[in-house]
Amino acid sequence: MYKFKKENFLWGGATAASQVEGAWNLNNKSLTISEMRPFIKNLDRKNIKDVLDISKENYLKSIENKDNLHYPKRFGVDFYHRYKEDIKLFKECHLGIYRLSMAWARIFPNGDDEKPNEAGLKFYRDVFEECKKNNIKIMVTINHFDLPYPIIEKYGGWVNKKVTDLYLKYAVTIFKEFKDIVDYWLPFNEINVAIWSGVTGLGIFREDYKSNKLYLEACYQGLHNQFYAQAKFIEEAKNISHEAKIGCMVANSTNYPLNCDPKNVRECQRLQQIHRFFFYDLMVYGSYPSYINRFFKENNINLEIKKNEMETIKNNKIDFISFSYYATGTISLDESDKTESNLTIAGKNPYLKATDWGWHIDSIGIRITINEIWDKYHLPIFISENGIGVLEKLNEQNTIEDDYRIDYLKEHMIQIGEAIEDGCDVFGYTMWTPIDVVSAGTNEMSKRYGMIYVDYDDFHNGTGNRYLKKSYHWFKKFRETNLL
Repeated sequence: MYKFKKENFLWGGATAASQVEGAWNLNNKSLTISEMRPFIKNLDRKNIKDVLDISKENYLKSIENKDNLHYPKRFGVDFYHRYKEDIKLFKECHLGIYRLSMAWARIFPNGDDEKPNEAGLKFYRDVFEECKKNNIKIMVTINHFDLPYPIIEKYGGWVNKKVTDLYLKYAVTIFKEFKDIVDYWLPFNEINVAIWSGVTGLGIFREDYKSNKLYLEACYQGLHNQFYAQAKFIEEAKNISHEAKIGCMVANSTNYPLNCDPKNVRECQRLQQIHRFFFYDLMVYGSYPSYINRFFKENNINLEIKKNEMETIKNNKIDFISFSYYATGTISLDESDKTESNLTIAGKNPYLKATDWGWHIDSIGIRITINEIWDKYHLPIFISENGIGVLEKLNEQNTIEDDYRIDYLKEHMIQIGEAIEDGCDVFGYTMWTPIDVVSAGTNEMSKRYGMIYVDYDDFHNGTGNRYLKKSYHWFKKFRETNLL
């Protein structure tokens, strides 16, 4: 038995609006980019490019859907109608904090609406009040991979600086509305995904650019606009309430050199700088680091960066760091076996097991990651996503004996405890996820992360009823004893 020692640690769960809410066209809500990606039957689970590289033409076809395809994120797990039931289950297993995202498309359906949609504000007010009634703290992600399609259609996504203004109107509106009930704010989910998938993170299509260089340049421009939008939001929110607690969220892609060959060690260091530390460095220190400027120069990437934008970024830094942690990989300049690793491709690690989706299971890696981030930045740390996706079916007792999930969560939680013993300031953890959701990448219901089973298949056949897995009862007992 391992006793988790830190008191007042925030244990909870996380979801995203596009993956749970459903009700995609109710109460004036508009279509979002996440709801325009269809379920792909017989997809290769270990090749995320099959999903992320859907053509612009196929995205646009989804609007009329003449091919009668299934779009899972339009249905989610019907949290929109069943949130009271779900939050009650969260309370009963003692979740202390719920990280959820708000759908921009529910608040400003067209992006540039003069006034917010009152039905959208009411929905989230009802959800937040239900959380508070059940003694659950709230962390809100303001934008989680679901840019309203009208913004893409009219403005071309985040590459257009006008979208910064639209975002700020949305973000400040909901901050004013909910500042007294929301405990923590994250302006963007996994902000670095902007570089890995422009359509997911920024709402820009590769086909709209004549070369890979121009597309990459557009991705970094859109990313810069998000950095500025985040800093400007921090500035405005702090002027409204000095008590606001605002962090960042990065898809943390910790990788190791495949071996001790110095060229592989250096390549790993270089890629870790570009794919991980660049984002933290800019949001913590407020300037573009020298290594990314070299990368821009060598790749002829030219960005429109205004002096006032950099001043705002410099003067409005985050209060805490949050990140998602699922897997690690290896880096080698030589040919090596590759595998999926949360929207990225990395080398295989012969010392680790992997999921059915190819993601390495590396609990010690989360301790390494926490120590690296704490040593480098000395800001409070919150692990905002961590979990394991598995193929599961209910047994005759209407439950699932998911000991593999218990083992996964337990080993990662122990390593978080050890990182705290190392001296790192970690104040919370939200598992991905307390309840089954539609997978962000592969759009599957059958990739199940939750401690609560939802009775839908990949085409949303089923009752939608909730059933408790073995891990649910295990987590409840842990929260009552602090014993792992």
